Amino acid sequence: MTTQELITLLEAFIQLPGENEVVEFKKAQNGFDTQKLGEYFSALSNEANLGQEEFAWLLFGIHDKTHAVLGSSYKPTRPSLDALKREIAEGTNCGITFTEIHEIAYQGKRVLMFQIPAAPTGIPTSYKGHFYGRDGESLVALSLHKLEAIRSQSKQTDWSAQIIPHATINDLDEQAIATARSLYMAKNRQNAAEIATWDTPTFLNKAKLTIKGKITNAAIVLLGKEESEVLISPAVAKIRWILKDSQGMERDYLIKSCPFILSIEEIYRKIRNLKYRYINPEFRTLFPEEVDTYEPYVIREAINNAVAHQDYTQGGQINVVEYEDKLVFTNKGGFIPQSISNVLKDDAPEEVYRNPFLARAMVGLQMVDTIGSGIRKMFNFQRQRLFPLPDYEIEKNRVQVTIIGKILNMEYANILAKRQELTLAEVETLNRIQLNRSISNEEISHLRKKKLIEGRKPNVFIAKTVAQQLDKKTDYSNNKGFEDGYYCDLIMKALKEHNVLTKQEITKLLWKKLPDILNEEQKYHKVTNLLTKLRLQNRIVNQRQGSISYWQIKT
Repeated sequence: MTTQELITLLEAFIQLPGENEVVEFKKAQNGFDTQKLGEYFSALSNEANLGQEEFAWLLFGIHDKTHAVLGSSYKPTRPSLDALKREIAEGTNCGITFTEIHEIAYQGKRVLMFQIPAAPTGIPTSYKGHFYGRDGESLVALSLHKLEAIRSQSKQTDWSAQIIPHATINDLDEQAIATARSLYMAKNRQNAAEIATWDTPTFLNKAKLTIKGKITNAAIVLLGKEESEVLISPAVAKIRWILKDSQGMERDYLIKSCPFILSIEEIYRKIRNLKYRYINPEFRTLFPEEVDTYEPYVIREAINNAVAHQDYTQGGQINVVEYEDKLVFTNKGGFIPQSISNVLKDDAPEEVYRNPFLARAMVGLQMVDTIGSGIRKMFNFQRQRLFPLPDYEIEKNRVQVTIIGKILNMEYANILAKRQELTLAEVETLNRIQLNRSISNEEISHLRKKKLIEGRKPNVFIAKTVAQQLDKKTDYSNNKGFEDGYYCDLIMKALKEHNVLTKQEITKLLWKKLPDILNEEQKYHKVTNLLTKLRLQNRIVNQRQGSISYWQIKT
């Protein structure tokens, strides 16, 4: 949205007689509690869904009663606002956050316009495990009636369960049906003899691929003939495998359509799962271990999860990109379960699948585990090998999973071997810190209690004891930096040598010695604080000569 469009919208909001279910005003002139902000996010997101609005709005710097423009200094920098977006995403069950946080100048004052997306269809938005809503102008727990109203939407809009008019069993691939029956019998061995006697319509109904003999989108995706893909149009059902060399150049590719139950196997066979030799420090042996580059279960689970969670209505394809030492899986659609951290703590309930009907059929055919257990298994397989954990990059309409097929950091592998008491969730959180990814306040508190990290958000880093075990002593020191006295002494020494220095010169003096974990803005702020500290101690003074400002020792 342009600035003028935002101003026009703000003026329309100000003219409202009061707040409503999708518009909330807050003075928030100096600050605002993040927990409360998350609760408002949940409430307004849910109310926008129920009101069939695309967005809701939370406005900072506006009096909630008079609608007078007061201005707000809350989160005064863009990096701090972007960090807030990440923090809110970590607290929501859908991984969603503000569509945008708009900063505008209105009547000479700074106003923040938080643009909040409506809760996804069928999935009410929670914050830290609780659902919120609005009762007039009040923030309240989301009523059971409203909660069920949102949840019932999924039953009405499960794309995979929709029946395709005029489609028949003749649109399904015979080999795919035979493969599905074989998998179903393996899952239900005690009834295998009976299953073998079922005719095709009975089997398809029992396997939850059809509904009362009628062909569903799920049936076409998994079992449909290649030419039957047109029956789900404008939706698309395609999987693309790409092989890239060390330079990132494409060397080979394969695109497969329906039936996915067969196409997945073809894609799987294309992946070069070579042998990898390494010495596992956990086994205390001088002899290298030889394993597959990728655990077969991990490959299959990643592909099948992408199939189960693909948003077919977006018209994109599922991608499997193979590099020399990693596999990257991408599917369309946001990440429906809670954050990866929460998935690792507890198995997510099955109803969080994007395509429940398709997912249940795939579970029945042993193509996927339930979502929580499948992801946990993937992480555990990588951890047991001492390989890097699966790396999830979650965006609003896209999920990307990277699987590394070797040990990248033997020191990190060593700590995984030595610290068996660490939970899978703790290991995953430490992994995100190593990758400079954001972590929640709750995760920071937990890891700090266990003395695994130091620093303050957003600049947290692994603790000294862990760094020593990881052979990351220099990284630790570079992140922690030095005491303020060290930097002050450097400034005083330089001023004695040169008599006067500009702030720019002092910044250049300290820049490379400041903690690596600080960003540019934070480093500039640190220099300002050091100079202020010395000035208040009456050790230095600031002088001006013409347009040039400089510092010198106070005499």
